[in-house]
Amino acid sequence: MIIVVHTTTANMDEAKNIANVLVRKGLAACVNMYPITSIYKWKGNVEEEVEIELSVKTTADRLEDVKSTIITMHTYELPAIMWWQVNGEERYAEWITESVRPG
Repeated sequence: MIIVVHTTTANMDEAKNIANVLVRKGLAACVNMYPITSIYKWKGNVEEEVEIELSVKTTADRLEDVKSTIITMHTYELPAIMWWQVNGEERYAEWITESVRPG
């Protein structure tokens, strides 16, 4: 099962650090990074920040390791970590599965 994990970071350096670790450890096949503007409520205030969104391609069996790696490396007090199952072109899905297979 292919999973896309979404998170945001404070800047591109943090995003690249997390992405590199996920890919090098075989927890993600690919991580895309996009600059975005986020408006959100935090501790009673409405905030607006430029963030970097990460789109992490992985598999369901690697999800817990992906989440724990993000939490460990993240600078936010409460990082946004969401995920969903996706369908995709068969060869691309096979590449993701092969890229994150343990061992």
